[in-house]
Amino acid sequence: MSDIAMHDIFIIGGGINGCGIARDAVGRGYSVYLAEMNDLASGTSSGSTKLIHGGLRYLEHYEFRLVREALMEREIIWRNAPHIVWPMRFVLPHHKGLRPAWLLRLGLFLYDHIGGRKRLPKTRTLDMTSDPAGKPLKKLFTRAFEYSDCWVNDARFVVLNARDAADRGATIATRTKVVGARRESGHWAITVEDVASGRQETVNARLVVNAAGPWIDEVLTGAMGRNDVHNVRLVQGSHIVIEKKFEDPRAYFFQNKDGRIIFAIPYEDDYTLIGTTDQDYEGDPKDVRISDREIDYLCAAASEYFTEPVRRDDIVWTYSAVRPLYDDGASKAQEATRDYVLKAEGDKHEAPVINVFGGKITTYRRLSEHMLEKIEALIGKKGAPWTADAPLPGGDFAADGYDAEVARLSAAYPFLEARHARRLVRLYGTRAHTMLGSAGSAADLGRCFGADLYEAEVRYLVDQEWARTADDILWRRTKRGLRLSADEAAALAVYMDGLEAGARHVVAR
Repeated sequence: MSDIAMHDIFIIGGGINGCGIARDAVGRGYSVYLAEMNDLASGTSSGSTKLIHGGLRYLEHYEFRLVREALMEREIIWRNAPHIVWPMRFVLPHHKGLRPAWLLRLGLFLYDHIGGRKRLPKTRTLDMTSDPAGKPLKKLFTRAFEYSDCWVNDARFVVLNARDAADRGATIATRTKVVGARRESGHWAITVEDVASGRQETVNARLVVNAAGPWIDEVLTGAMGRNDVHNVRLVQGSHIVIEKKFEDPRAYFFQNKDGRIIFAIPYEDDYTLIGTTDQDYEGDPKDVRISDREIDYLCAAASEYFTEPVRRDDIVWTYSAVRPLYDDGASKAQEATRDYVLKAEGDKHEAPVINVFGGKITTYRRLSEHMLEKIEALIGKKGAPWTADAPLPGGDFAADGYDAEVARLSAAYPFLEARHARRLVRLYGTRAHTMLGSAGSAADLGRCFGADLYEAEVRYLVDQEWARTADDILWRRTKRGLRLSADEAAALAVYMDGLEAGARHVVAR
């Protein structure tokens, strides 16, 4: 077992909160080590509804601070990651017998005005008998409200925060599990284990951030030896993906008779994403799967609105995740707070740990800034807040410049099909040029694994983005899993297994 030099901060968890904190901290001058026991964004952070939004329904639960903070973040995040974040309009049909129209108008008025909206269009009322948004819906929905939020590629959002943190000097160690943590002479000695090899080593740090998401209590009871810990309420959210249900680029916000809501969102060009559910979860979060009851619920809820029903046979993919909500004692899962809570234990004389409970992807940057305020108070200040005006990797172009960036990539690589060029800019932004390198033809990109996934992209994801398995690439980095056949996916898995261990086990510094 070897000792690694003292770090200022050791972060447990490679989801959006852990990676966001790592990026902010290293950018201020702290030395940072982040350990993730699986792949980046392999838990909650890749299982969201993929929205950068204020949370319109949270207004019903009087979470005004959370909604205001989230609304303020939308345009900041869009500006800093225009390749993976973009504006989307949402259509909220008025369902007679549910929330009255005046209440919806009031909520949307607040939504438009409490969050510093500048560039996103404001709410407007739609006549669904003439507006194209009414075409796929039942004729009984004659009026709707259209408002703005943003879409995000959630898994890439996490990876790009990790990439920027690594570029600035952080150590990002994936497939690295924390198996022990003890206080020694005013600092932490953390034992980490390489999941593949079983090799262990010790990392020393002045402070630990526990951002393990659904596993946060497990870290406290297991690695840190605490007893009787219960801080989070695990809530399962599941989604279904079907063949494209409508041509309109807008998304739908559907109210349900049980008081819950679902979204129906254009997804990956040719699909529609429907979700989410809300139900309490028990068991290991890694085992979460959509249930028959959830499938029936989502199909029925969507079919309440669409003229053409949503059936089980329409489903091409499902995904589920467990959200670690702070346990505030709410009676229903959908009523539990989505706000975040940061709790510090210990002080500058006793090695501190700060636990991250709850949170949502939209507010990750503000959560990180609040975390740094706590870190500064415990181990000293090193730098000022900086992330509000700092593009994520590949996002160094204008917020409305996506089409221009596609044109620039197409001009540099004229052999790319238009759809391929658009996909690459959506995933990599300006770094698509780095990934394609000196390629002068499709043949220069190497083997094609199916659809438009070439060896050059796979190699880039292995070398630069910690991808080590076919699932990492197909379902978190690219979503090409929707388009590759079972045989093609299996061939990619064989290829990934055949890569040298050193090339697959990238620890970026």
